[in-house]
Order: sequence, then structure tokens, then C-alpha cells
Amino acid sequence: MNNEILKTIILEQHEVIKASEIILRDVCLDKNDNRILVGIRRSGKTTLLYRLVKELISEGIDWKQIIYINFEDERLVDFTSDNFNSILSVKSELTDKEGWYFFDEIQNIANWEKFCRRMADAKHHVFITGSNAKMLSREMESTLGGRYLSTLIFPYSFTEFLKAKNIRHDKDSILITSQTGRILNAFDEYLHFGGFPENTNRNNKREYLSSVYNKVLEGDIISRHDIRNAASLRFMVKKIAESVKDPISFNRLSSILKGIGININTPTVIDYISYMEDAYLIFPIRNWFAAFAEKESAMKHYFTDTGILSLFLIDKPTLLLENIVATVLYRMYKDNVFFIKSARTGLDIDFYLPDSQTLIQVAYSLDENSKEREVNALLKAKKLMEEIKSMVILTYDEKDVITIGDSRIEAIPVWKWLLKI
Repeated sequence: MNNEILKTIILEQHEVIKASEIILRDVCLDKNDNRILVGIRRSGKTTLLYRLVKELISEGIDWKQIIYINFEDERLVDFTSDNFNSILSVKSELTDKEGWYFFDEIQNIANWEKFCRRMADAKHHVFITGSNAKMLSREMESTLGGRYLSTLIFPYSFTEFLKAKNIRHDKDSILITSQTGRILNAFDEYLHFGGFPENTNRNNKREYLSSVYNKVLEGDIISRHDIRNAASLRFMVKKIAESVKDPISFNRLSSILKGIGININTPTVIDYISYMEDAYLIFPIRNWFAAFAEKESAMKHYFTDTGILSLFLIDKPTLLLENIVATVLYRMYKDNVFFIKSARTGLDIDFYLPDSQTLIQVAYSLDENSKEREVNALLKAKKLMEEIKSMVILTYDEKDVITIGDSRIEAIPVWKWLLKI
């Protein structure tokens, strides 16, 4: 690797960072940590590193101490693990002061983790981004020797989305009719187009979402795993999107795809779902009541960003609403959020949080039929699960408190629930 090319990339990156606009997010990065940021492409990992760089500069760190390399730069197409020492050489050419190292999408380079562990062992400051869940695996943690803290980065939360659009969303603001209208309009946009930071103020939102989806599919799944039959994968994503509210087993997915002429066996279905999860396109929610085997095979799958889900749906706001709720709960609780589905007892609950003993149903509206259905489902679950302390129905824009005997069910608009108002 030519050191002059590396030096040019680093110096050009400084100019990019200087010109970048930083939106504050609900993510804290300590400059004294070594940290790995992972998440779906375009979720804002790079911008978080830019923010940290600017904070360092404001504290007196010289730009020549900032060694920022994006490994998706086409000039690094021939970069291999043998070239990592060139980075240290270039840093020494730039300055004899300590360096601050930022490596974007480093998973593109084989054996990157050995170099990064060596850097951490030498007490260097290292910050890494990646778009592959394997960077958070136990095997990787073992290789890195516990030298790095890991943070999963999602696209904007609704509060971050409102901040980016400069919309007030404090408790007082919802008392102002015009301000509530702005929040509701923003929520409709968030519901249908998701929270990718770069898409917040674009006019061609759907086109942008399509480009991100195709980049994830082509770059992070198809190419990385050498998938020969890309059409089968695309159909599978579509079927998962269409059944996002319902648990679906690997065998069932295989049968559905065979029914439309796509010959795909169950092991391949399992592999494809694993690849989608690794690329943070989707995430699983498991059944609290199922036997272990069923917990692993008959799961619900939601999309990390509701905007990508909307690419596959026409006029299905209930699915989008439930997907938003799922992403928030998964962000907060990770693998400790469940749904409840039991043919034997007839239980059917959208989300269960064992930590707070909370049951959650999602209903776009509460007309007479849907209200009765959701309330009865919650009451039945409470009767069979004596530990339940809280029951909630999340709606599009309806609020209510339903009291039946000693049971209290609160209906809350999702947008207010997201703002914790």
C-alpha cells in the first residue's frame, strides 16, 4: 500500500469532517473508550464518529492526530491485513503526538480484529464502525479480548427525528394545537419513511430507501455470502415483510416460497434469515410461551427501519405501527422482549416485557370490535399470568383508560408513547 495514498485519504477525510453538519443524538461516546459501533448501513454511525472528532478538536487535539479511514474508499480496494502497519507509519509522518484512530466499515478487511486488538493493547485510542452483527459475536469479543465496548446504532428514534427537523416536542408543546399538528405530521412521515438520518429532509424519500435496501441486500448479504439465487432471497424478504405481525416458522417460509415456484429448502431459509439479521435488516422477537425449539423456529421478524418495511406494503399502517413499537422495544430490551402466542390457551399478545411485567397490544384504532378484541386478549393473559402489573394498548391517535374490575388498561397514541409524554 502506497503511504501517499493513505495520507491523501486521511487529509481529505479531515475536510469532509470539517464540512459535516452534526445532529445531536441520544448516544454518548467517551473519548477514552475503545469502541465498536455497529448497525444497519446509513444509520448514522459515521456521523457519530465525526461528532467525536469535532469534540476532540475543540479540546485541543490537532487534526494531524486524527487518523480517519473509510475502508469503503475505492482507493483501498487492494488493502489487506498486511497493510495495517502502513497506517501507523503514515501517522508517524504526520505527527509525533499520540494518534486517535477511526476505522469506518473495517469489516471489509480480513483479520482486522487482530490489528485492532494490538492497537488497544498498545493503549491507542481506536473507534470502529461496521455493518455486520458478527462484530458483536462472542467469538469476536474473545478475539478482541474485552478491549472494546460495543454499541448498536439504530436509525433515528422519533425524538431524534424531531430534533433533526427542529420540531419542539416537550410537554408544553403538545398543549399548543399548531405544535401538536407539526408533531403529528412528522410522525406520519416517520411512520411511512422511517428514521435514516440522511433521509430526514429529502424529497425523494422512497428512492433513497430503495437505494439503502439494495445496498444492504447486494453488498452486505448477496455479495458477502456469495448467494447465487438472489431472486429467492428477494422473494423471502418480501414474504417476511408481508407477515411482519405474525410468527412464521422456517419450514413455513420454505413451503410458501415453494408454492410460488421458488425451490428453497429449510436450511437455506435459516441461512438467509441469519444473513439478514447479521446485516441488521431484520431482527427476531420470540414467543414467551413456546417450547425452546419453537422459540427459535417460529419467530416474528421485524425490520430495523420501518421505512424499508414500507417499500413492500401498500396501505397497511397497522403493520408499520407495530414495527415502530417493535424497534423501540428491541432497542431498549434486546432479547428480553417477547410476543405471546398459544393455541392451547388462546393467548395472543403482541409484546410482553418480563422485566416490567407489561403486556402491550398495538391497534391502529379502537372501534367497537377492535377495542373488545384487544381488551379481552389482555384480560385473558392477565388471568393466566398472575404477575402482570401493566397493560397497554398503543394506537395511532386515540387515548383512553379502560377499567374493568381491578384491571386497568391504558390506551396511548404511539407518538406520545415514543415521546414518553
